[in-house]
Amino acid sequence: MSSQPLVPAAELAARSTFRMPNESAEYRKARTSLLAEEIELRRHIERVAEMRRALPPGGEVRGDYRFVGVDGPVDLTGLFGEKSTLVTYSWMFGPQRERPCPMCTSLLSAWDGEARDIEQNTALAVISRSPIERMVAFATERGWRHLKLYSDANGNFSRDYFALDKDGGDEPAFNVFTRHDGTIRHFWAGEMDGNTMDPGQDPRGAPDLMPLWTVIDCLPQGRSPKWYPSLEYPAP
Repeated sequence: MSSQPLVPAAELAARSTFRMPNESAEYRKARTSLLAEEIELRRHIERVAEMRRALPPGGEVRGDYRFVGVDGPVDLTGLFGEKSTLVTYSWMFGPQRERPCPMCTSLLSAWDGEARDIEQNTALAVISRSPIERMVAFATERGWRHLKLYSDANGNFSRDYFALDKDGGDEPAFNVFTRHDGTIRHFWAGEMDGNTMDPGQDPRGAPDLMPLWTVIDCLPQGRSPKWYPSLEYPAP
């Protein structure tokens, strides 16, 4: 963050020149108050990101992790390619599932469109415990073109990095790794789950990885606790 002092959020909000057609004075007063809170939220997001970047070195990766991609077997080092950082998303599409998790799939559908942009900054790997052929078949059905898919060949990665629950079922997991001087370390993972959820909310993380919810949070009705994405919808 900049070392320059920040103008109070309320003062910045008062500078806004936005005025919507036919709005009332009551609406503008409430909207300006909300804008000040949105500015504070933006600043808090950056403070949290700064704290994340300042984490001390994480645990060294020492496990026997083996994957199979479309080009054959690869180890964790191979997932980095030429990059010094690696993002992994553990997709809930284990071999016991007839179809993958709709929520994970919605997220990955959005990421497929962003994958080439993301990969300008970091390596990105989508991992599940299903065979790679099964993963690719579903990706083709879904129209994904850019995500790099890998099967967790021996299950060790999923087990160690919290993509399995205590009963062996799938869990979504978002992990970030670094590689420096030949040493791979864990950097950060999403650690919000049912133990950290707030009343009336699902155990979503922060930052929220799904663009879907960013849009829905801007709607007057907000998120419905009873609605989640589906794998298919009726034709319009």
